[in-house]
Amino acid sequence: MTTAVNTPPAQALTVSRQLARAIVDCHPERDPRALVTARRLLMDVAGICLAARHEPYVKAALAAVEQGGVCTVIGSPARMGVEAAAFVNGIAAHGEDFDDTYEGGPVHAGVVIVPALLAAAERHALDGAALLRGIAVGVEVMCRLCAVAPMQVHKAGFHPTAIFGVVGAVAGIGAALRLSEDELVNAFGLSGSMAGGIIEYLADGSWTKRLHPGWAAQSGYRAVRLAQAGFVGPATVFEGTHGLFHGFANTTSGDFPAMLKDFGKHWLWPAIAFKPYACGTMAHPYIDCARALRRQGVDPAAIERIECETAEGIVHRLWEPLAQKASPPNAYAAKFSIPYAIAAGFVLDDAGLEAYTETMVQRADLRDLAARVHYVVDLQNPYPRQFTGHLRVTLKDGSMIEQRQDHFKGGADHPLSDSDLTHKFWANLRYGGVSQQRGEAIQAWLDDLLTGGVVDLQLLRV
Repeated sequence: MTTAVNTPPAQALTVSRQLARAIVDCHPERDPRALVTARRLLMDVAGICLAARHEPYVKAALAAVEQGGVCTVIGSPARMGVEAAAFVNGIAAHGEDFDDTYEGGPVHAGVVIVPALLAAAERHALDGAALLRGIAVGVEVMCRLCAVAPMQVHKAGFHPTAIFGVVGAVAGIGAALRLSEDELVNAFGLSGSMAGGIIEYLADGSWTKRLHPGWAAQSGYRAVRLAQAGFVGPATVFEGTHGLFHGFANTTSGDFPAMLKDFGKHWLWPAIAFKPYACGTMAHPYIDCARALRRQGVDPAAIERIECETAEGIVHRLWEPLAQKASPPNAYAAKFSIPYAIAAGFVLDDAGLEAYTETMVQRADLRDLAARVHYVVDLQNPYPRQFTGHLRVTLKDGSMIEQRQDHFKGGADHPLSDSDLTHKFWANLRYGGVSQQRGEAIQAWLDDLLTGGVVDLQLLRV
């Protein structure tokens, strides 16, 4: 029997083959920012997973999988197979919407790629250098996919993290395991049939968005293993008539050169952003504006109306239906409400994990203020290249005060410092009930993970 190999004619240099060739030839570890960025990602993801370890959605995910193995579930003594560990850890890392963001997307890359790579590293006894290579390539591919058809995946009703995540997981795991060019082409082809993730969670605050990174992480591993075994996928998975972007962005004319340009020479992934607030990223500049006005002495009780300029591209996710956004049905739904985020900024002077509990989002003062928030679409808003915030507050005495912010705190224009991230890490550990002693050991271990030998995650089995 002849085994099929998906090797198109030399003149048919498909997008997946160009990408695979670039991955095989790249050396992300030579970028001086790589080690620092990967360490920050690992600390952020580990901290969020530990914060979420007692949450009901994590318990449900653990109860739903039956796959034994050698891989660690962060925050649990359980050990599972690669797919199961990647699945649960991906859910935990994204569950509080407190994770990293690529501003050109938006897309949440770390919460797919880190769980996928940690599980693969344990299963295949990879060292820190292979883990670093995999994280760098996987996150880079997810970021670059955002340039093909900006905003079109969201407009089509899908979650970009879910769709691009499985492709990024293939790239990262494939890079770490040193797949050949042909194996990567097939794995990319297979990933297109494993992608999925609709955004109907916006209707009622249900949990499916939490599912997406874990599903992408486990699916990426399965696609890689199938390709290694000789399973064939379509070489034109990206640009084809029935390809990934046709299915999930309603287009076959995406800007693939933008995705591929200078791959391996110019790295995007070190610019990923880390969140200071536990909610949808585009709400963050609005929270900052509210907190700034609070510091200027604006009393929430004195506010008659708040009007915000906003980008058209986020209205359907974070503003509408406006009445529901002002009175979110549950804590998870509140994470995708700019009116609630603004109210939290004014009343609580923060929007961390404590602002998004079931008890907190039912508070009358928060809901009352959120109901006074309105919006107008600014057609010149630079989203998705840039996340901005704006509040025009009318007080009950008729006076008006305005606040703008042209950046996302945590993003490229205002990155969180190492001190900020360390503070967030420890706050997450306290929220998850991790002891000081164990936390100190985890922090020291994370610092050395990417420069050490075979990856061993036993310290994360809390």
